[in-house]
Amino acid sequence: MALTLGWHIVTACLGVGMPVLLLYAEWRANRDGGEAWRVLARRWAKAFAVVFAVGAVSGTVLSFEMGVLWPELMGVFGAVIGLPFTLEAFAFFLEAIFIGIYLYGWDRLSPRVHWWSGVPIALSGFASAWFVVTANAWMNAPRGFTLEGGVVTDVDPLAAMFNPATGAQTSHMLVAAYMVTGFVVASYYAWARLRGEETPYHRRAMGVAFAVGAVLAPVQGFVGDWAATTVARTQPVKLAAMEGQFETETAAPLRIGGLPNEAERTTRFALEIPSMLSVLAYHDPQAEVKGLNDFPEQDWPPVAVAHLAFQIMVGLGTGLIALAVWGAWALGRRGELPRGRAFLWSVAAAGPASVIALEAGWVVTEVGRQPWIAYGVLRTADAVTQAPGLVWLLLAAVVLYAALTAGLLSVLRLLARKPLPPEALREH
Repeated sequence: MALTLGWHIVTACLGVGMPVLLLYAEWRANRDGGEAWRVLARRWAKAFAVVFAVGAVSGTVLSFEMGVLWPELMGVFGAVIGLPFTLEAFAFFLEAIFIGIYLYGWDRLSPRVHWWSGVPIALSGFASAWFVVTANAWMNAPRGFTLEGGVVTDVDPLAAMFNPATGAQTSHMLVAAYMVTGFVVASYYAWARLRGEETPYHRRAMGVAFAVGAVLAPVQGFVGDWAATTVARTQPVKLAAMEGQFETETAAPLRIGGLPNEAERTTRFALEIPSMLSVLAYHDPQAEVKGLNDFPEQDWPPVAVAHLAFQIMVGLGTGLIALAVWGAWALGRRGELPRGRAFLWSVAAAGPASVIALEAGWVVTEVGRQPWIAYGVLRTADAVTQAPGLVWLLLAAVVLYAALTAGLLSVLRLLARKPLPPEALREH
């Protein structure tokens, strides 16, 4: 599940974010009549179609895994969390229909109608991601049911979908999707410019994509603060693991770096900022933050994994915000992004960095919830399948996803190598 979901989350983010980029490029082409924008929109549309197709395959695998790998979760709580999965399927089919219309409609529909046919793609991608993440938010803050003797009664699917973690978690994921898309696409064009492809086409493409990532990077910082306060309220043991906080204390310090030692119940080598954890978790410098020692050890998540993943996510996110500030400062001062190699190398690194931060955030969410698959009501060990022969399923997944990765990269490389028409390289 970790392998397949960790792979799918990247293509899912690109599937949510890329329609926004290509719709902007096509809007500029329709408004300004620039051939570079039209070529950019068409090329991005082809790349998006490939990513969507591969993401559909990996998403289908995940839907089967929910039943095959977690029979007790779906058997007990299927009626509780079934609604968002059903709505996500409707959003997916709507998206697929309009992708067909959009791709087929080039030169067959008027420019205005064709652009509007792409809008449902962006909206459906947004909705699809939102519905899926509400189900994961429910796993972190289960609501909307009564559990009596292992039997679920009084099911309220809407209460389950709009649980206390939904707002922060869906916002955090959706902002990440657009931000990661922006930085990944900008990274490609920055790398192309570093190799000598310094054309108006490449500068436009990098500028638009970088703008999306740069604008959303600081926004993600505020949304992350919201997510942290939600975790403090709904999953205090996860917060303690994320911060390597073993002792309950007021004016708790924020730890930068450090390595938790569960045997000694200490976090060594960390730089501590006094009272800052209390401020971030409860917006009160004197607030009490519960430590891991207040919880049974069998309910602890893997502390080192959760802490280090959280540090990676926050560290890389801070670096991306710094890059956004650099770009904004240059834009405000000179009216354009820097063209120097140092900035281009930084943008090229921002794509992989944003993906690593995304994966680290997913690790925090999932590993930090352990040993529960549904926090406080169903343990992972009790939900997972007991069927034999799962090693063969794992090997099949490794082979399938290796093939998907190779196919995706190969097709994207073929699309990227297609020569640009001369008119797309001219200033306009």
